[in-house]
Amino acid sequence: MMKTGVAMSGGVDSSVAALLLQQGGYDLLGVTMRAFEGAPERDETDAAAVAARLGFSHITVDLCDEFRRTVMQYFADSYISGETPNPCVYCNKAIKFGALAEKIKEFGCDLIATGHYARINKNDPSGRIMLERAVYTEKDQSYVLWQLSQAQLNAALFPLGDYTKPQVRELAAENGFISSDRPDSQDICFVPDGCYREFIEEFSGKKFAPGDFVGTDGKLWGRHKGLIGYTIGQRKGLGISAPAPLFVIRKDVEKNRVYLGSNEELFSSRVEAKEINLIAVEKIDSSLRVTAKTRYSQKEAAATVYQTGDSTMTVEFDEPQRAVTPGQSVVLYDGETVVGGGIIC
Repeated sequence: MMKTGVAMSGGVDSSVAALLLQQGGYDLLGVTMRAFEGAPERDETDAAAVAARLGFSHITVDLCDEFRRTVMQYFADSYISGETPNPCVYCNKAIKFGALAEKIKEFGCDLIATGHYARINKNDPSGRIMLERAVYTEKDQSYVLWQLSQAQLNAALFPLGDYTKPQVRELAAENGFISSDRPDSQDICFVPDGCYREFIEEFSGKKFAPGDFVGTDGKLWGRHKGLIGYTIGQRKGLGISAPAPLFVIRKDVEKNRVYLGSNEELFSSRVEAKEINLIAVEKIDSSLRVTAKTRYSQKEAAATVYQTGDSTMTVEFDEPQRAVTPGQSVVLYDGETVVGGGIIC
């Protein structure tokens, strides 16, 4: 069996993924990625302890430069351009299944396994490798994996795809893993305190000037504290007084304006996407009925998708969707299978 690098963060999911692979007879190398300066040392220590307990070697790979140059830069640039990015999507493509997967080839690993809750089907009649939802829909992470190429999927293993989170925690406890009851992380790894503005200002060396809050009817509502501090659909933290609730509807980078409006104005049926990646099909020739969602935590809804160019598509939802946000991903499904996705324009 081919040697497999198992990406280990020290958490419960990657630890149990390693356990399941070992039980399946895989020849493993535990790999912890050091992505940025100041990353918790506990991650490496805990991962190494699990590898030692299971009896396979463990290494730490320093990808700080690559991570900063790609994921952090992408995150900052997207916010500065008025978008609200999902850095995990880009990290999976560029780092975990990109730079890290390439790095571990130097150690003889042809496959890379992670603790993602998703499944891969390599037996589809079409001959294409399919990305599928996890059995445990509450933790399904196929949404953040839509950018993976056929080659990346072919080299990937997702051992947790058929397991529930309670089952994973039970396996961790049975095997004495110290991470068995550790809470799931809810933050972006390199901004653990959730202070995006402070991170972006420090990373970019830029300060973001105040500007106007303007109603969609043209009314001036006050001053905002810098464009990067707001996202589509936001209501709290605006610091304005109005007779009815107001929400961020859109942002204008050139004019440094944040436009506010009613909840009803947040709904739209048509979504334009760029940088598309199709997994289940090579190309959408005319139109395709799918379900789709525009946020990780959102339930998908019925839609029709049209490919409008090599890297663009239009998604038309049967029912209007709330707070569709540029920079986020629109991901397409056909039942349990990920058709593909794109970055919302």
